[in-house]
Amino acid sequence: MNTGLLANKVVLVTGASSGIGAAAAKVFAREGATVVLTARREERLAELAAALREEGAEAAYAVGDVTVDADAIRAVEVAVSRYGRLDAAFNNAGIGGDRTPLHLMADEVYDSVMDTNVRGLFHCLRAEIAAMLRHGGGTIVNNSSVGGLVAIPAAAPYVASKHAVIGLTRAAADEYATQGIRVNAIAPGTTRSEITADWFGRNPGLEEYVHSVTPMRRTAEPEEIAEAAAWLLSDRSPFLTGAVLPVDGGFVNQ
Repeated sequence: MNTGLLANKVVLVTGASSGIGAAAAKVFAREGATVVLTARREERLAELAAALREEGAEAAYAVGDVTVDADAIRAVEVAVSRYGRLDAAFNNAGIGGDRTPLHLMADEVYDSVMDTNVRGLFHCLRAEIAAMLRHGGGTIVNNSSVGGLVAIPAAAPYVASKHAVIGLTRAAADEYATQGIRVNAIAPGTTRSEITADWFGRNPGLEEYVHSVTPMRRTAEPEEIAEAAAWLLSDRSPFLTGAVLPVDGGFVNQ
């Protein structure tokens, strides 16, 4: 008998090809979920799905870009057509954009960040909620950032987009609270990933600085963020909706 935190739940993970998304797929599968993965890089998705199946999990994937509405719809349809329903979704897909002062920021950077982080989330929420309404409800966790709660220097579009993620979370939570759908957000601090490694590598001293302003004095592991998302998606948080959970080593608590 499967007794994991997400036992018998069909869970969609966006941005699943690396970083927090890939870690979430592994954590969710370990907790008993059937996982449906979506991202733009098919080779990464295929490798991850195969690895999960080798460990005894049920996994499928749909290649897609969340900025394309049809791709977001197709990812949900893969879950519903293959497994009969969508119980939960972790909307993790997002990008950071350039670290540039606002007065030097290009329109193209603003457009790209907002299109992925906000419009992409809107596409996913719309498709996921429609499916959940047809099958009795569900749970959704959106990946914001500490940048959705406080300012981050030289990252205005990213900060704006992650504040918008929290706004969409609260709007959806309020709108569907009586229809069996809970919607929450997590706000990770700096988390170890390929992007973070590149960011630190191009900016000597930055990793040390980030650690110095984080009370726990370290960077998060992606699995630590995924564990928080798993709890919010599970039936262990039944009266929680519209919440934003910082997972940041105490950064926004200062």
